[in-house]
Amino acid sequence: MRTDGRESGVGARGFDLGYGLPGDRGSHRGRTAVRALIVADGDVPSRSALDAGWPGWADDVELIVAADGGWDKAAALGLRPALLVGDADSLPEDRFAALAAQGVPIERSPAAKDESDAELALLAALRRGATHVTILGALGGGRFDHALANVGLLALPEPGTAHVELLDETTRVRLLRAPAGGSATAQLELRGTAGDLVSLLPLGERAEGVTTAGLLYPLLNETLRPGPARGLSNVRLVERASVSLRRGQLLVVETRTNVLTEQPGTGDLN
Repeated sequence: MRTDGRESGVGARGFDLGYGLPGDRGSHRGRTAVRALIVADGDVPSRSALDAGWPGWADDVELIVAADGGWDKAAALGLRPALLVGDADSLPEDRFAALAAQGVPIERSPAAKDESDAELALLAALRRGATHVTILGALGGGRFDHALANVGLLALPEPGTAHVELLDETTRVRLLRAPAGGSATAQLELRGTAGDLVSLLPLGERAEGVTTAGLLYPLLNETLRPGPARGLSNVRLVERASVSLRRGQLLVVETRTNVLTEQPGTGDLN
């Protein structure tokens, strides 16, 4: 992707660097994959940290949405969002006005609302046909409740319509949901570096029929229940591991340990 200031409608890796927005497409079942990036106003790593932790994280993105103060976080990454969403509580009112005057599309919301700015940004991306959404700035920071609410956003799209992930420099969080009825299985590929940690945490209810491949501690058609930490801190043995699920939901948390060990002051990973 070009970040050197040269004019270009689309970056070398597919980023839309201008203001053009894909039109609202309604349902995206059976449509060509559309990747979107949402930048929220939480802790957003540097571009170099993201590149080191998740090579290719920015590939083929077609739509960038900033959630309020995420506009400046996106700018720090060398990105110019195609859409600004929010209530102007973290990005000052005069900045909203200035960006609107520049022609930036804005979906303004009232301060008193039921949704978070990150949720509104995700909904905006889904309305525009996004099938794969990466959210930066959703983890860490001083508000643990915000981080938990952002994890809840993984379940916002209807099953089978879109995949959402939360990303920071060392962590990727995704949600695996089994089809209704328990007659079929859902599978998630776990691409990454051997030695990375993979935690499988049941969400909301017990997760049944959990089967893994390529992890140090294998699971074969097993049940993980909320509470016990049985699925915590498994280890990827190969670059392409996988997990499948017959019933329930699994929160899949991958941690890049090779990046952690390169950082000074890193403690025990257990």
